[in-house]
Amino acid sequence: MTQIERSSIDRTTIKDYFLGSVLSGGGSSPGDSPEDWADMYDGFQEQALATRLKIPIIYGVDAVHGHNNLKGAVIFPHNIGLGSTRNPNLVKEVARITALETAATGIDWTFSPAIPVVLDERWGRTYESFGETPELAQLLGKAAIQGYQGNDLSKNETIAACAKHFIGDGGTLNGRDQGNTIASEAELRAIHLPGFIDAIEANVATVMASYSSWNGGKLHGSSYLLTDVLKNELGFKGFVISDWGAIDQLPGDYSSDVEKAINSGIDMVMVPHDYELFISTLTQLVNNGRVTEERIDDAVSRILKVKFDLGLFEELMTSRSLINEIGSQAHRDVARQAVRESLVLLKNESSLLPLSKNTAIHLSGKNADDLGHQMGGWSIWWQGGSGDITEGTTILEGFESHSTGSISYSRTGNGASNSGADVAIAVIGETPYAEGAGDSDDLRLSSGDIQVVKTLKATGKPVIVIIVSGRPLIIDEILDDADAIVAAWLPGTEGDGVAEVILGDYSPKGILPISWPRTNSQIPINVGDSDYNPLYEYGFGLTYD
Repeated sequence: MTQIERSSIDRTTIKDYFLGSVLSGGGSSPGDSPEDWADMYDGFQEQALATRLKIPIIYGVDAVHGHNNLKGAVIFPHNIGLGSTRNPNLVKEVARITALETAATGIDWTFSPAIPVVLDERWGRTYESFGETPELAQLLGKAAIQGYQGNDLSKNETIAACAKHFIGDGGTLNGRDQGNTIASEAELRAIHLPGFIDAIEANVATVMASYSSWNGGKLHGSSYLLTDVLKNELGFKGFVISDWGAIDQLPGDYSSDVEKAINSGIDMVMVPHDYELFISTLTQLVNNGRVTEERIDDAVSRILKVKFDLGLFEELMTSRSLINEIGSQAHRDVARQAVRESLVLLKNESSLLPLSKNTAIHLSGKNADDLGHQMGGWSIWWQGGSGDITEGTTILEGFESHSTGSISYSRTGNGASNSGADVAIAVIGETPYAEGAGDSDDLRLSSGDIQVVKTLKATGKPVIVIIVSGRPLIIDEILDDADAIVAAWLPGTEGDGVAEVILGDYSPKGILPISWPRTNSQIPINVGDSDYNPLYEYGFGLTYD
């Protein structure tokens, strides 16, 4: 029932404390190569085999858009982009490839898919959602689970999925991460529960409880939601994992935190470091009769079931024959397809797009030639990063590869006027963030982004704006300056998919999975609001046809 972070483990920790699970926090890596991961995993399993009952560990990572802690793995668009595709078969294939590349390094469990219904784009985890309606969480969440887990969870190339975060984390007041969702039970069930119902129908192996609260009560302490609804009413047979140190947020001292969480239905606790205290506390609670042995037996049975389903008792070491498929061209081709299908064409005055292949183009903006920026958070590191932090193709490099005309670049746009270009493209938007670090009450474009567009407009050339972001941004200050606008979301490592659409190899087919507000004051805005008047409505998207 104890899961700890890999950095807390020495050569005998698993053996000495009979630990059930290990995880890598965001960016926690044993090294840069797949072999480093496999060696670590196999070493941990050897410790598990040295225990009396030889029960293997289960190892979890946040492989939320590819095996994103591993350099060289393919990084797919984040969920908000996949939500634009409305393509469950594609999402299933993205998850299948993610599972294979993750399993190739030994890891058998991903804390994915996130299936919140995001109702306020100020939330820093907006991009982890498929969109603002329960239907998207149902359609694409189920597809992702099927891709991760396949038809047989015991196969070497499949991994356990985790539907998260139960429940309502996309509906918190003012879009605050780990905040409070104020809603009636009818609203909670109508908006935030359907995705989990479909996840359970897809036999999802695990569910992660949410940091957030429902009407002031922390989810990690809600026996009604975790046990009565999730396990008993919905019939969930897998196990419930806590979030990182989340039981510590329950009111009271540590002993009462553990007691409340376990009795409410948490089966495995992501400690993640102070495992000795957790184990001794829970043991004492059982000895004192505060937690029953029946509750412990239920939790352990659920955990063992998932380990049996994974085939860990038959074959627990890394299937290293899969390593050669990590980052393969076939996998990158699927990622590039996901990029193409995720793009949403918001504006196209005078049918400027598509551009002909021989058009002379000048690109500008902070996100035009930055691989880290276009991947967003949960990419190599928890908060993401800038520059060439892994292998991939920037948007600029994509244009250089697919165009037959001249391609020039200046970050600020000041080189556009004498570049000889026919068209100017500004690639602007957000820089990486994850979780609460991304919470923001101001979604306006930065002054630097606005200036880039103004500079390009002043050249008299047609201006295309490509927005790289994890959510809709307020674009009123550049709306009239842009002849064409494309929402590219966070495309991942395969930036050439953006160029392929702009240059007409493919017509854009993405449609908005979330309403695009006109101003900050309109937020939150969602389809079905009585005063619904967005800049671009939910489901909007132009094509070339």
